[in-house]
Amino acid sequence: MFAAIGWAIVKYVAVLAVSYLLNQALAPKQRSGQGPEAVSSDEWNFPQAAEGTPQCVFFGDCWTEDWQVLAYGNYRTTEIKKG
Repeated sequence: MFAAIGWAIVKYVAVLAVSYLLNQALAPKQRSGQGPEAVSSDEWNFPQAAEGTPQCVFFGDCWTEDWQVLAYGNYRTTEIKKG
């Protein structure tokens, strides 16, 4: 009985090792060895309103139908999920 359990563990470890090696061999490689380059603020095109237009002020994460952008920052890598 213990021999069967021992062989099952050996088989499990062997399949795990082969799976890891295949994943490493077939994974896409990065071209330059670095991550994606950050975008500078000059490359963004943010709409701006005329002088004297009233603005809404939000604190935290909020979606709005207004097209005006007063400030931007805190670039995220994860989605903002609805409440």
